[in-house]
Amino acid sequence: MDFTLKIWRQKNAKAKGKFVTYKVKGISDSSSFLEMLDVFNDQQVTKGEDPVVFDHDCREGICGACSLYINGRPHGPDDSVTTCQLHMRRFKDGDTIVIEPWRSAAFPVIRDLMIDRQAFDKIIQAGGFISVNTGGIPDANAILIPKQNADASMDAAACIGCGACVAACKNASAMLFVAAKVSHLALLPQGRAEASARVQAMVAKMDELGFGNCTNTGACEAECPKDISIENIARMNREFLGAKIGSQKKTVKAGGF
Repeated sequence: MDFTLKIWRQKNAKAKGKFVTYKVKGISDSSSFLEMLDVFNDQQVTKGEDPVVFDHDCREGICGACSLYINGRPHGPDDSVTTCQLHMRRFKDGDTIVIEPWRSAAFPVIRDLMIDRQAFDKIIQAGGFISVNTGGIPDANAILIPKQNADASMDAAACIGCGACVAACKNASAMLFVAAKVSHLALLPQGRAEASARVQAMVAKMDELGFGNCTNTGACEAECPKDISIENIARMNREFLGAKIGSQKKTVKAGGF
């Protein structure tokens, strides 16, 4: 299979980027999208030209590193897959494929198709963890958790932090990512001890880093490779509102009013 690639090229974060058109030939329809880029880069190196820089790690749909905007969609035309799980048989021989990085002020381009996603790490560092002593490792049935809560927590924990939700959102909102991280801990008893502080700290950090507001278009859910539900956003909003009200009550009580 042969393709025309229109790839975003940008030397560094401060340089002005542009689309450059290339031809790539001899691609197997069973190749993954990243394997196609590997072949393209081999061709570039053979010709003495710079290969295109793109992010990747596990290539198994787990790490979330392979963040590419392909023909106007995060991770490409398939649903519920990451870029590394997208195969070239999804395209037609002779197709033109437009490839670009995520577009968000909070995800600056490092070079070409590679972006800086440290903003997500900073949100996790703000509160996406359990730091209190919850005891040793209990037997599986020692702490009873409703199955509905356990299932919802596991579904939220499937988030790989790829940033497709931000890329899909017209406001570049990170609400689905933050909501997934808040939910998977808040739904378990081990996470309840710090639930109030966690949601407030993570939302505050998200706002500080310049992500946009959620306007409930649902684009994040539609493009999430792990099918994270926007129900988590509703849960996070409830957690946040409850935490704020609780904080205000404590302030009023401490003030003696």
